[in-house]
Amino acid sequence: MIRFDRVTRVHENAGGKPALDEVSVEFERGEFVFLIGASGSGKSTLMRMILREGLPQAGKLTVAGHNLGIMLERRVPEYRRSVGMVFQDFRLLPDKTVYENVAFAMRVIGASRGDIRKRVPKILERVKLDHLAKRYPHEISGGEQQRAAIARAIINKPAIVLADEPTGNLDPRASEEVMKILRWINSSGTTVIMATHDRAIVDSMKRRVVQLHKGRIVRDEAKGSYDPPPGSEAWELLTEEAEKTGLRASDPLPVMTQANPIAVPEGVKTDTDKLTLRQYEVSFPEDDEELEGEEVLDADYLEVDVADLPEFNQDEGEKR
Repeated sequence: MIRFDRVTRVHENAGGKPALDEVSVEFERGEFVFLIGASGSGKSTLMRMILREGLPQAGKLTVAGHNLGIMLERRVPEYRRSVGMVFQDFRLLPDKTVYENVAFAMRVIGASRGDIRKRVPKILERVKLDHLAKRYPHEISGGEQQRAAIARAIINKPAIVLADEPTGNLDPRASEEVMKILRWINSSGTTVIMATHDRAIVDSMKRRVVQLHKGRIVRDEAKGSYDPPPGSEAWELLTEEAEKTGLRASDPLPVMTQANPIAVPEGVKTDTDKLTLRQYEVSFPEDDEELEGEEVLDADYLEVDVADLPEFNQDEGEKR
C-alpha cells in the first residue's frame, strides 16, 4: 500500500544533512507499525511525506498506486482525504467546540449537513466524548483533547492514519485510552503508522517496529520491542553511537525534572492527587551522594504530588 523506494529527502536548513537517506520500506494495508528512533532520526519526515507535505528529492514514493512525486497539485487535496493525521499537540481549533472541530473535517470536503449530523455524534460516542460535545478545547483534559483530535482524523474514514507521538503529552491512563482507540481503528482495516518514544506502549503491543537512525532504517522487526535485540546490527550501531554520549543503548529514559503539561490530565485534583509524569531530562546535584542514580534511572515514570508542581493556568497554557 505504501512503498518507499530508495527515497532521499534533505533537511532544508541543515547544510545538506539528509532527513531520509535512501530509505526503502513497505507498509501493507491494515498494518499497525511503530516508528521509533531519536529526535531528528527521520520519523516525522517519513510521515509528512506520506501526507505529501514533502516530495522525494531522489527515489520514488507510492501510496495505493499513486506516485506522490509526480502527483498533480489539483489531486493532492483529494489524496489527503485518504490520510488522517494525529499530532502530539492536538491542533484543535480553540474557538470551536469538540463537535465543531470534528464536523469541520467533514465540512472542508463538502459533506452535507445531514451526513455531519449523523456521523459526528456516532464517532464522538465511540471515543467517549459524546458528553463533552459542546465543550471547548481549553475546557477538557489533554487525553480528551487527543481523543477529539483522533475523532477528527478518522471522521472521513481514511485508509491510513498517521500518529506523530500521540501520547507524548499524556499521562499513562490517558495514553492507554488513546491506544485503545488506535487499536480499534486498526482492527477495522485501517493502516496505522505511529511515531513514538514510549517504550512501555511498544513493548506491550508487540507490533511491527521500524527504527530510524540519522535518516536510515536500521531495524525492521515484526512483533518487535523498543530495544533492538542484543548483538543485532541495530544494537551494535546504536551502542557505538551511545558510547559518544556515555549512555548505553539499553538505558531507560532519564528522569523528568521539570513538568510543563499543556492540559490537566483527566481526573486530577490539584489539592489531593498525585500525577505520574513522563520522564524527560535528568540533572544531577553537585553532591553526588544526594542522588541514587541507578534507582532513579530504573523508573519508567516519576510520581509527584500535584501540589509540588508550578501552578498551571489551563486557559493560558503556561505556568504562573
